[in-house]
Amino acid sequence: MLASLSQWFASPSTLLFGGVTGLVFGFLLQKGGVTRFSVITGQFLLRDFTMLKIMLTAVVVGAVGVYGMRGLGLDVGLHVKSAALVGNAVGGLIFGAGMALLGYCPGTGIAALGDGSRHAGFGVLGMLVGSAAYAEVHPWVEAHVLGLGALGKETLATITGISPWWFIVALAIVVPLGLMWLERWERSRTRFS
Repeated sequence: MLASLSQWFASPSTLLFGGVTGLVFGFLLQKGGVTRFSVITGQFLLRDFTMLKIMLTAVVVGAVGVYGMRGLGLDVGLHVKSAALVGNAVGGLIFGAGMALLGYCPGTGIAALGDGSRHAGFGVLGMLVGSAAYAEVHPWVEAHVLGLGALGKETLATITGISPWWFIVALAIVVPLGLMWLERWERSRTRFS
């Protein structure tokens, strides 16, 4: 019985670590304010840049963390997905439309549900139905869409031949400067409105 469960579930320590990580992530999303519909839709309306600030910060911290751990010799898997330009563009449009309509992305939708948002439940249900529908049409999408504009498992570092650290350093400089400029711009805009 236990052996058959192990093929369906990770080890108890992995599940516990995943659960704790998920709780911390949800807590931080809630504290960051992105579990509120008005914050997400404010981003689309270019009125509230909280989501952009959180995402850009996460990209820089994640890049430094992953490549830093790899640089220290830690076994951190970096699974680069194939760059399918047409598939990414179509998927991005569908994802963006769903996010604009619902006011949440999948992570913030689940966190909003945990935060007590009842309308987020319909969105989470929609995400599950959409995922099931995509699973059904995936063979057709793979055969007819994902091959269009497919570059393979490429990154900026592999395309240019430049160390990924140059891109990370550039991000670590440009993102904070951009966020500081954005803060000033938001303050000046609210002063005049």
